[in-house]
Parts: sequence; structure tokens; C-alpha cells
Amino acid sequence: MGLDNTQDCSRSVSNIIIDRSRLKRNNYILSLLQEGQRVGAITSKKAYQIQGEIMQVLQQLIRKYTQGKSTSVTSETAEDIMVSLIYAMDVYVLHFNNPEDAIVHLNFESIKDIHAKGVELLRQYYEDAKQLYQEMKKIRLAVPVDAYNMTIDESLPVFMKQYNIIFGAQNTMASIDYPLAIDDMRLQGVIYIKQYLERLRIETKFCQFFSHQDLMYVLTNFGKIYHFNYHVELFNIFELMVNNAVFSLLAGKKASQVRISETQYKQLNRMLIACCADQRSKLIHESINQLQKELQTDQALTHYIDLYRNELVQRVNNAAKIGSFEIMIIREIEEHKKPMVLMLNENNRMSDIQMRNLVDRITGSDNTEKKVQLIRRYFVSLHDYLDLLNSGCLFADEYDALFDTLGDVELAILAKIVFYEKLRGDIRGFRFVVADGVEAESEWEMHYIGFMQQLDGERIEAVEHLIYDIDYEDLSFY
Repeated sequence: MGLDNTQDCSRSVSNIIIDRSRLKRNNYILSLLQEGQRVGAITSKKAYQIQGEIMQVLQQLIRKYTQGKSTSVTSETAEDIMVSLIYAMDVYVLHFNNPEDAIVHLNFESIKDIHAKGVELLRQYYEDAKQLYQEMKKIRLAVPVDAYNMTIDESLPVFMKQYNIIFGAQNTMASIDYPLAIDDMRLQGVIYIKQYLERLRIETKFCQFFSHQDLMYVLTNFGKIYHFNYHVELFNIFELMVNNAVFSLLAGKKASQVRISETQYKQLNRMLIACCADQRSKLIHESINQLQKELQTDQALTHYIDLYRNELVQRVNNAAKIGSFEIMIIREIEEHKKPMVLMLNENNRMSDIQMRNLVDRITGSDNTEKKVQLIRRYFVSLHDYLDLLNSGCLFADEYDALFDTLGDVELAILAKIVFYEKLRGDIRGFRFVVADGVEAESEWEMHYIGFMQQLDGERIEAVEHLIYDIDYEDLSFY
């Protein structure tokens, strides 16, 4: 592309303003092409030429994919290669400061050159991502959080090994489970992975401001407050640490002192509920400013925390509306008694033949009382109970008849299964969870919810006490 031609084109589009709202982050070059035609920055003839060049490059890539043996592939493969081609071109045109500059290059550079330059940028981003991953492995947190560890040990290595810049540039090639505090799911391919690693590194470095003991203190008590096993749940560690650091400052302590006592929690709870929304917002912003100052956060971390500000303010205001910061401020939860641990002996499980025979006997009976007696006599394993309930051998009122024979512990165990998501962090109490109900995933769950809703308040309360005494982690359902 000649310098004079570029300058002439730059002058020709200098007075044209692209409507950025019409541009799409994915398929950016195609939306830019459409918008360029709309505002007169690209002629219809040029647009037609560009489309033709794209098809020529696609054919070249298909020949490369088949190693010169064929010019045809399945429609699915051709579509994947086309998406990869567009993705690489998007990467190139997106690196310009504004879309007007990109249009200049669309007018005078060949699609072959644009694609080649996009591929080179992708190679650089891929190398950057590999370097970021190596740094991430060195600074990783020593925490027993499965999603965090599996993302670093398993998911990211899959991407690093399998990413294909030419034929699958848009693919992430990995299942990333660990959630970031601030994520942009619109991104794809190496662009997404690079940003993910950049932000994971920032979050991890922030968590390193705190001692390992304090980090584990927050994680452990977070699990207790939410009544779940924090090892296997999906949550963001950075958010927990930022939140407690901010609340620590509001309690008159230092940002690095994230342990909050019950007394401090009650004081914070009263203070934040009593404030108006504007005052709460001001308090949170002031505390975040103080946090950044005390911890001497660098530019990248300061910016990242700033991105999280409004989210935290919103959560604080939402907690104030419901009148409790019970599930937001992590403080020490005392173990009043040892949880009830239910270890299910696999030897108590029936064989498949035994299960089929009993299910046939139960299904063949038209006497509800006899059905219930058979179940109570032969079923002693939770696994078998679940298999039975899912077998469809009970009908209508027969479910109620069976549930009516269960004790509080057995009802509590089933509540752990049916209401698990609602029980996580619900501060209103079990009777409200039961009253609200949930969307049943099976017929037996629907009947169980209906049965529980018929119980009196005293029985519900008895079951509730047992729910939180049962160690869910040790219930081996399958």
C-alpha cells in the first residue's frame, strides 16, 4: 500500500464519523464493512471486492487444511475455518485506535495481508498468554478450592497445548470453571485467555497481601455461613478478600486485618442498615480509596479494583434492603457442636438384580400400605432410596404415605438434596425456603416439597436444626 494512497484515503474519511454502536465485537470486520458503506467510506464496488478476496483466502486455507489434497471439506469444517479467518482479521482491524483508521486499511490493504497480519498478532498474543500462564503458576494461591486449582492445572494447559491459530483461532479449547470478579465473556480464543490470565494474575496478587492463615479464615467461615463445601463450589476469592478488607476499614481496623469479630459484625450491620443509600455508597468508595492507599496497589490492581467498586456498592445496598449483612460480611462462625456426619456404607447397597426385583414387587402392588412396608423393610441406603424414588414405582398419594414414615433426620437429608441451591446463604430460615418451594427436577421432589409444605411449624423447625448439623460433604449420593 502506497503512502500517498493511504494519506489520500485518510483525508477522504477524515470528516466521516463511524457509529460505533453499530459495530460488533465479534465479526467486527464485517460490521465495519457494512457501516463503512452506510456512511460512504467504502464503496459498494470495494465491498464486493473485499468479499471476493475473503473467499479466495478461505479457499487457500482449505487447501492448506487438506495439505493440498482437496479444495473441499465438510460444510462444518469450512464454517469453522471461515470463522477462524474472520477472527484473525478482526484482531488486526481492532488493534487500530479508532474504526476510521481501520477503514483506511480496509480500502487499500488486501484481505490476504490483513489476515496474515492478524495471524501474526495472534501468535504474539499466544506467546504472551503462555508467559502469563508460567507466571501464574509461580504465584498461585495455596488454597483447597477445586475450580481455582483445576483451572490452573488442567483447563489452561489444554488451551496452551491444543490452540490452533490458523484453523481454530476463535476457539477457547478449554472449560474454564473458576469465575473472575470482572470477566468479559464476549471475548473468544486467545484474546479471552490472555485477558483471563491477566485478570487472574491481578486477583491472585491482591490476595497475596494477606497471610495464608487469614485467607483460609475467610474461606472456611465463608463455607460455614453459606452452609456449603467451599472446596467444590464456584465463587471468587478476590471478591471475598476485597469485601472483608473494606468492611474491616469500616470497622476502624486496617485493610490487611480481614478477621471480623461477631461484635464488629453487629456494629457494621446496624450502621450500614441505618445509612441512606447515598451515604453507604460514599462510605464504600472512601474505604476502597483507603484500601488502595494502605496496600499501595499498583496501577493495574488499582484499575481492577475500581472496576469492582460499583458492584460492591450494589451488593451492600441490596443487603441493606433485606435488613441483613449475614451472608456478606465474613466473620468467625463458632462450631457449637460437631456436625452430624453420615457415612454411607457401600456394602448396604442392593445389587441391580435385587433393586429390579423389589421395584417390580412395589410396582405390582395396588396396596399403598404394603408398598410402604416393603420400602421401609428393605431400603436402608440413601443411594437405594434415591434410585427407588426415581424409578417411578410410586404414584400420587403414595409418596406422601412414604414421607410420612420418615424421621426428621431422613427428611433433613432429602431437604439437603431438594433445597440445596435455596439453602445456600438463605438468611430467612428453612420455613421460608419450604414455603417458597423450588422448581422440582423430578416427580418425587415435587411431592416431597408438597409434603413439607403441609407440616406444622414445630416439625419444620426440628428438620431445620438437623439440616445444618448434617455435614453435606460426607453425603455420598452416587
